[in-house]
Amino acid sequence: MAEQTAPPESPPKTPPVIRTVIRTTAEPVSKPDSAVVRDALGVGIAVGLSGFAFGVTSAGSGLCLLQTCALSLLVFTGASQFALVGAIAAGGNPLAAAAGAFFLGVRNAFYGLRLSQLLALPRFVRPFAAHWVIDETTAVALAQPTRRAVRLGFTVTGLTLYVLWNLTTLLGALGAEAIGDTNAWGLDAAGPAVFLALLAPMLRTTTERAVAGLAVILGLGFLPVLPAGVPVLVAALAAPAVLWFKGRTIADSKGSDGMKNDGMKTGSTKADSTKGEDR
Repeated sequence: MAEQTAPPESPPKTPPVIRTVIRTTAEPVSKPDSAVVRDALGVGIAVGLSGFAFGVTSAGSGLCLLQTCALSLLVFTGASQFALVGAIAAGGNPLAAAAGAFFLGVRNAFYGLRLSQLLALPRFVRPFAAHWVIDETTAVALAQPTRRAVRLGFTVTGLTLYVLWNLTTLLGALGAEAIGDTNAWGLDAAGPAVFLALLAPMLRTTTERAVAGLAVILGLGFLPVLPAGVPVLVAALAAPAVLWFKGRTIADSKGSDGMKNDGMKTGSTKADSTKGEDR
């Protein structure tokens, strides 16, 4: 009689709940393009309109219309632009003002390191995209779940902000004479105010709030004694300082827990040995 071959065992089926969890963790949740465009337009329009304040401030500091517009077209980073015209308006040396603005814009290079991985753009596009690597485009791009959404958010934010920023810069420079004394309006605070409005909702954890608070203390503390732009670089040291302190706190807590456990083990060993002697 021929031997009967047992049918091959089918692989165990994964329960539906586990399959759902695996699928959810492996694939990021997509975001509709309309939602990405809406968020990007909101940021681009809100910040782009503050270019009017830069145009007015720049013209009030003594820069001509061509110089003001060239800054927005070629530099395109609001914090550095405001720092430059602010230093010139205060009577500072133009070279020192430019150096301060340069140091303030160094942060964009660190943004680029992260965005280059998320965007993964072709090589011939990267030099053009680098001009749009600023606070706002980085914030919108980092908030997206997929590469398609990252690219869409970055592009829409950058395009909207670039067009509006340069247009409102031109209008602000042309209307500076009608406004009169620009210092009385405090328009140079518009850029930082918009940046704070974008940053505040992103501070969700205690560590993030601690970094922000220490950065404010360092920036304001060194503002009177360091050149323009340098206090911002000093404030950036808040992040590694807080993370180092947090790491030390965790290590110390683990060490104390380990000592307690060792003490409990030692106590139980002594108790066992005492019982043995009694017996």
